[in-house]
Amino acid sequence: MYNSIKRFFCTIAICSLIGFSGFSAEIWVSPTGSDVNPGTKEKPLAHIDIALRKARELRRLADPSIAKGITIYLKSGLYQLEETLFIRPEDSGTPSSPTIIQSASENKAILSGGMQVKGWRKAGDVAGLPAAAAGKVWEAEAPLIGDEILNFRQLWVNNSKAVRSKNTQGDLMERILSWNKKDETCWIPKPKAGLSNIKGMEMFIHQWWAIAILRVKAAEVKGDSVKLSFYQPESRVQSEHPWPAPWISKETGNSAFFLSNAIQFLDEPGEWYLDRRSAKIYYWPRQGEIMSSADVRVPALETLVRMQGTIDRPVSNVFVKGISFQHATWLYPSKNGLVPHQAGMYILDAYKLKIPGTPEKKSLENQAWVGRPASAVEVSYANNTAFENCRFEHTASTGLDYKVGTNNNKIVGNLFKDIGGTAILVGKFSDEAQEVHLPYNPADEREVCSNELISNNLITDATNEDWGCVGIGTGFVRGIKIHHNDISEVSYSGISMGWGWTKAINAMRDNSIIANRIVRYGKHMYDVAGIYTLSAQPGSVITENCVDSIYKAPYAHDPNHWFYLYTDEGSSYFSVKNNWTTTDKYLQNANGPGNVWENNGPQVADSVRLNAGLEKNYQYLLKDKSKATSSREINHSERFKVVELIDDAGNAHNTAKIKALCQKNEIAGVEIHRWKNHSVIYGRIENPESLRRELLAAFPGNSVKIYNAPFYEFNRKKSCGGNGIVKEWDNIFLTANLVKDSLLQKEYLDYHATQFKKWPEVSQGFCNAQFQQLLIFKNGPQLMLVISIPKGESLDKLNLKTTENNPRVEEWNRVMSKYQEGIPGTKPDETWVFLERTDK
Repeated sequence: MYNSIKRFFCTIAICSLIGFSGFSAEIWVSPTGSDVNPGTKEKPLAHIDIALRKARELRRLADPSIAKGITIYLKSGLYQLEETLFIRPEDSGTPSSPTIIQSASENKAILSGGMQVKGWRKAGDVAGLPAAAAGKVWEAEAPLIGDEILNFRQLWVNNSKAVRSKNTQGDLMERILSWNKKDETCWIPKPKAGLSNIKGMEMFIHQWWAIAILRVKAAEVKGDSVKLSFYQPESRVQSEHPWPAPWISKETGNSAFFLSNAIQFLDEPGEWYLDRRSAKIYYWPRQGEIMSSADVRVPALETLVRMQGTIDRPVSNVFVKGISFQHATWLYPSKNGLVPHQAGMYILDAYKLKIPGTPEKKSLENQAWVGRPASAVEVSYANNTAFENCRFEHTASTGLDYKVGTNNNKIVGNLFKDIGGTAILVGKFSDEAQEVHLPYNPADEREVCSNELISNNLITDATNEDWGCVGIGTGFVRGIKIHHNDISEVSYSGISMGWGWTKAINAMRDNSIIANRIVRYGKHMYDVAGIYTLSAQPGSVITENCVDSIYKAPYAHDPNHWFYLYTDEGSSYFSVKNNWTTTDKYLQNANGPGNVWENNGPQVADSVRLNAGLEKNYQYLLKDKSKATSSREINHSERFKVVELIDDAGNAHNTAKIKALCQKNEIAGVEIHRWKNHSVIYGRIENPESLRRELLAAFPGNSVKIYNAPFYEFNRKKSCGGNGIVKEWDNIFLTANLVKDSLLQKEYLDYHATQFKKWPEVSQGFCNAQFQQLLIFKNGPQLMLVISIPKGESLDKLNLKTTENNPRVEEWNRVMSKYQEGIPGTKPDETWVFLERTDK
């Protein structure tokens, strides 16, 4: 009661008690202050909400002290929030009189949604605790709010995240045995730790580009296997939705998983377990942690700060600077399970359509409705605001989320580290009532998040709770500038822009992703890229970014399905130019019209690679960058490239000399083929530009052509149902030119782009001929054809089978003949010439 009277008193004591200089008001707050103080530097307040209320009253009364604005200074220290700090339209400033909330000492003011856990002592005999943990585990009383035990999913010891007890050691996971969609059950190997306690147990499962967290309802043991069933709603959603589903594969292994949150799993240092029945927390300290003096915190508040206006009365001209936001919780998975759809948006309902197609998308074979995860700091309906030089750390879910109706805001120079979900989210994804594949075009365009600047932020160790989240994620946005950010140590993609999977024109346009540095991504999930897009976004550009060093994800559903740049379904009207990437491993999947790809790859000027990432004034943030994950190898492109060396004087090359250069460049799978003065190098060439320079230095008077990626690919596994695949094959090389007519060249490429659909007999002929693979590369008018056949077989013999009882292939060959001619040096009647392998 007394505290309430104090707060009321300080609310009505307004400008006469506020310090101001030059008509710019200052309100001071300190963790050791008092709300009966006037709010001066010498006598600060204790609570930020009271400072906001004072500022609000000054604006309401048009006090002359605020002519140049109001600054709320937070002195150093930890502000433990017991409720969400709410910034309303009435807290708005003006361009000439902004409201600024800032740390008096840079990043020394910490807004925490956590609670400290004290009173640690060595645990005695604990039922169910593994023998290995006996005498090593400490215990403390779980925090109470009122008479209820605080539930939480994270625990930090001296600001280092501990691990919720799980049945596998370190980063190891096990593989499911099967999934029964009809019964909504999963078979797994029986865990070594047993199943003596399943109350509160969860299953964490890896599936394609997303994870799922499922609350275990029952476990039926049969021999060395266990059948798990789960609570609703996640049980139904997990078994009904088709994308992504549990992965079952003999080639790459079934979906990986681990079980968590059981006392019998607490078997290594750094793990903890909350026993809600006994109201105790158990923790096995890591080396060097002294529990009698350790700072142990658990999160209690889901959202620390909510800045929210309305569409007609947005918050405006409020700027937050130099503040640290820490210890935010998210309990949705504990209450409902978690089955994400993509980029962390969790599924509310989803299922496969018995009869495909909707009015908006005739080919659609599934539908889904999603929700949006909570965030530590949330902004809605706000214009001309900013978060600058802040720190977002130790969150269970999203760090900072500009959700809807935000315009002309800035997110600049911040650190995002130890983030459970996505670091930065911006824009509407899908309302809970709207199916995810529908284009978003609101009647009132003020709903669209537009003209936001996301610049010079360091994002590191994000997505560490929900591996399917991203570094920066945007939904239906307009005029968004994502520039000069540094992103590393994320489990999935670095930047994901767009939503909807649609070629239809929607609210998105004029977005730019420029000069970002994205390294060490894809730590856990594949179907991934450094930069990923969805749907039509006219006028949008992706340029001058550096994408490098994708991790080898140990449990990826398809170990080759990773990319540096990836324009996915419906992506249209993008300009993708001058991006530096280690190789040109890109994917353009079901794209719409209007995309332009130019000059991307390792040949891009080195200045692009060096200039990407944080600009000079923000590079001080790099001291907080997380170290590389030592247990993860960096991936290298599995894609084969062709480099052609041509002696302009017409002389044949020294193959041994070329081979030595290939060995120096560590080119895997290398083959060297020759025709007259042309030598072709074929293999996993990571940096063809480097090889070009060395070849030209070693062979003066020569020229070099690089064939980075095939424009046509026949793959036996995909086109022939996997039948007739052999372990070893020979590669046959042929080369020819396209005729000089540019229209005919375009026709040739168009034919190949639609061949599988319009001329299926051609690929069937390749299947009949036992071709394992067929690739066509192009550099200028020159074509390079690679036909892979079973080792020891004859191409002349096999090629006859392509036309056997297949007149359409004969027709195809006749049509193609008008587009092709021999390269210089061929005879008048020669078109395709064979290259002889010379490196054996």
